[in-house]
Amino acid sequence: MTLADTLSMPRIIARTQLIASDTPGVQLQLLNKRPDGMNAFSPERTLVMMHGATFSSASLFDVPVGEGSFMDVLARAGYDVWAVDARGYGGSTRMIEMEQPPEGGVPLTPALTAARDLAAAIDFIRRERGIARLGVLGMSWGATIAGILASQPDAPVEKLVLVTPLWLSEKPLRIDAGGPLGAYRLVSPRAFSAAWQAPAPEEARETLIPRGWFEAWEKATLATDMGSPVPGTIRAPSGAVQDVRAHWTAGRPLYDPAAIGCPVLLVGGEWDVDVRFDMAHDLFTRLTKVPYKRSVEIGQATHMVLMEKNRAQAFDTVIGFLNEGFTRGD
Repeated sequence: MTLADTLSMPRIIARTQLIASDTPGVQLQLLNKRPDGMNAFSPERTLVMMHGATFSSASLFDVPVGEGSFMDVLARAGYDVWAVDARGYGGSTRMIEMEQPPEGGVPLTPALTAARDLAAAIDFIRRERGIARLGVLGMSWGATIAGILASQPDAPVEKLVLVTPLWLSEKPLRIDAGGPLGAYRLVSPRAFSAAWQAPAPEEARETLIPRGWFEAWEKATLATDMGSPVPGTIRAPSGAVQDVRAHWTAGRPLYDPAAIGCPVLLVGGEWDVDVRFDMAHDLFTRLTKVPYKRSVEIGQATHMVLMEKNRAQAFDTVIGFLNEGFTRGD
């Protein structure tokens, strides 16, 4: 990127705030970025994003590497983009159980609870921006949450983007290592590096994540949970793993794709072993009531495609889908 390119980029307005959930004492963190000078808001140009089972929205969507974070790229493309942390994640309220050892606790923040948090965020954004609908993007477990919301009658969803979406599996999934589940999990981003790169062919692992990006991601991820009791780790609620056991590997989906009535984009990765092609394709075929749908597989990419060398292909795919059918007023 040249200096001229940098100077020509629109300035981004960013803010972070806490909003009320539907539970007294539980607040939700919202990140927001938009281009400077954007004063008119529309459903077509508004997007809210939901993170996955382990890492919060700042970790997945807002690490400034390369040409900028995913949120930066969306804002420069003319979007008023938001990202929410479900309770127990990132900057949202950590339940009292997360201040205790995890063993023996009930798994916190299952998808049905997180869907209420996403709904609270959407209601806030709609009021804040004076719009009736908006786009929704969910990644991995976050796609489950987005799907739950989008499948509700009269869901206020303009378009739905599902990135590496969790779905039914007849085989065990890597997120569930077996054994008893506590209230939350302690996750080391450094240790996660091996699991991240493992699905790629051995000769491709060294270049999968550009130089310096993992270190930036690790630093940003650890900053989302400065209160973790073990240095070098973050706390992640175990409800998502319980969802896998009770629903995704038990043949009991948490929502009906046939009830979704808005356009849908699925984005997958060639080397994704967490959401395999057969899983994503099964989900895609069940989207029978949508006006139109698209499934795009990014080559040489894993489940963490949004932080890898080929992420620009995913960015372009998402922005192109969101732009379709939208005409500027000028």
